[in-house]
Amino acid sequence: MSAAKTVLLCGVGGQGTILAADLLARAALAAGFEVKVSEIHGMAQRGGAVTTVVRYGESVGTMVADLGETDCIVSFETTEALRNIGFLKSGGYLLVADETIKPLPVACGRASMPANARQKLEDAGAVLIPAHDLAVEAGNAKCENVAILGALESQLGFGADLWQEVIAGRVPQKTIEANCKAFDLGLAFANQG
Repeated sequence: MSAAKTVLLCGVGGQGTILAADLLARAALAAGFEVKVSEIHGMAQRGGAVTTVVRYGESVGTMVADLGETDCIVSFETTEALRNIGFLKSGGYLLVADETIKPLPVACGRASMPANARQKLEDAGAVLIPAHDLAVEAGNAKCENVAILGALESQLGFGADLWQEVIAGRVPQKTIEANCKAFDLGLAFANQG
């Protein structure tokens, strides 16, 4: 029996982190795995941190992600990637949207952004994905989260057709085409790197 895989998704409120986790969980279920999900919303409605853990495998005992034990970290922006990088296990996959969002304390001048965030992530082996550009190319800037899932699929192996069905069954009807295209663009980006 293979060990359960742990994927930690992190971002800020409004980036679609929770929808991405839901799509990932549905894809893992459709691929025949047991799945457990844990969400921490924080002040999500105000741009606060959002973290979701999706664990899947033949048997999943817990949905908890321990420090240094996460197989994949998927971050929707650089600061949250740095905040959560300690959860990544040695040799794990770090996928980060090449975007930085200033939290409210920074925007108000009460705090500062981490120095050299992008360089620190590159040094840690992060795959930086131009998710915004891919989503715009797909026809809807709000599809960044699904473009990131496309890149993640390069590590999972569930199959693009399975994902397309899951996406079509979950997102609003009018956004299916753009979301499916964003997924394909994300997967193509990961496969070319």
